Amino acid sequence: MKLLVQDTSRAKKAPLLVLFALEGKTPETPEGLELPAAFTKGFDGKARQTRETFTDNNSFPHVLMVGLGDGDKLDSEGLRRAAAVAIRAAKAREVSGVGYYVGSSVTELAGGEEDTGRDMAEGAFLGFHAFAGVKKETKKDALKGLTLWGAGAAFKRGAKKGEMLAAACCFTRNLQDASGNNMRPRDLAAQAKKLATRSPQVRFRVFDEKAMKTFGMGLLLSVSQGSDEGAKLIHLTYKPKKKAKGVITFVGKGLTFDAGGISIKPSSKMDEMRYDMSGGAAVIGLFHALGDMDVPYEVHGVVGASENVINGKATKPGDIHVGMNGTTVEIQNTDAEGRLLLADCLTYAQKKTKPDTLFDLATLTGAVIVGLGHEVTGIFPSNDGLRDTLLEAGERTGEYCWPLPLMDVHKEAMKSPVADLKNIGPGNLGAGSTQGAAFLSYFIDEGQEWCHLDIAGTAWNAGSRDWCGGTLGTGVGTRLLIEYLERR
Repeated sequence: MKLLVQDTSRAKKAPLLVLFALEGKTPETPEGLELPAAFTKGFDGKARQTRETFTDNNSFPHVLMVGLGDGDKLDSEGLRRAAAVAIRAAKAREVSGVGYYVGSSVTELAGGEEDTGRDMAEGAFLGFHAFAGVKKETKKDALKGLTLWGAGAAFKRGAKKGEMLAAACCFTRNLQDASGNNMRPRDLAAQAKKLATRSPQVRFRVFDEKAMKTFGMGLLLSVSQGSDEGAKLIHLTYKPKKKAKGVITFVGKGLTFDAGGISIKPSSKMDEMRYDMSGGAAVIGLFHALGDMDVPYEVHGVVGASENVINGKATKPGDIHVGMNGTTVEIQNTDAEGRLLLADCLTYAQKKTKPDTLFDLATLTGAVIVGLGHEVTGIFPSNDGLRDTLLEAGERTGEYCWPLPLMDVHKEAMKSPVADLKNIGPGNLGAGSTQGAAFLSYFIDEGQEWCHLDIAGTAWNAGSRDWCGGTLGTGVGTRLLIEYLERR
């Protein structure tokens, strides 16, 4: 779907015209368009309410009205959802093109022209996205073009940015949704490599198991040793055009399939474990956006990609492995493998990139779903400033976050009687998400600003919000991280 952005004065023609109505108010319309008298009667403009009609106007033969709700409460999420409702209606009606008319009454209440343009485009393109899959026959969308009519150069600038952000998120979703046999570690690395061809500011490197062995990454390799599919360590680097204001590194868990190893998972819904690479997908998706931006920081993305399956060489419960930083770990449960992979990636990231700020994203624990459900990501920031910036970024993007505690009692519980650490804590301690963060904390250098994000709940199976949700991937993390970089 192609995007055209024009001033409201140029709204002359569209197969389907979308109008946006604030609660209790008549929607603004293009000059010369007269709506049937009954069309707006009784339409109260409640959020996501819709009504449509056909007109005698050859320029706008089909009109859809979408409610925005109370203008005093209108925010980015409300605009995104309304834009997605409209684009889904356009797809369902199989029109060739759709035009959104965004009047000044909306832009004034929604944060200004640039923010409005961004949210409208973002919601439309995210709502339009559908994973193609590998079906024998696929139906092509009739909808080929979206025109956004809004006033001012800032609206156009925002709309183009919204299109770019949505493209990065949809790229992440496509990585997530691919089946385990079509998105192996080698395939994830290949997708990351392609991004480096899109921009001269992005560089790609990949390391195989032989290289990782020389690095001493025994924890990561302990996860992959049960698979015939070799692990990959992916390293993307973005360099700004001018001198960097700092270095920020994002680490992603890239378990392209997680059967649990010898501590095998139940067969029910095991197919969903193709989503265990969602943290890595989000980090790679970030570089899809960075190639189109001018962020003033040096940014690194490190993804450990592996499978956690079973053969005669698989790690056994009770085995002890050594991490890149020399820490020995007793493996009490082979299904707590993500933290092992991340541990070595975090050590590598600190040693090789020397970041001012370090993040990791992982579908780490089912416990975070118990605590926060599928709509909120659990975060473990090392200071209040990092926490507040992430919370603000989550509000802006609709990828909401909530801080969880990490205390000394949790860290102590990760110590093993036969090694430095064990990879799970005692069941009676509870706080499974915090236990995962506590384990990772042993691989963070003293004084390093760091935040762990547990996206196990938000990566897929989220509730429908029109522009995301449902059983497939959400792309969570990519837009959040971009917003963080812009707010930093």
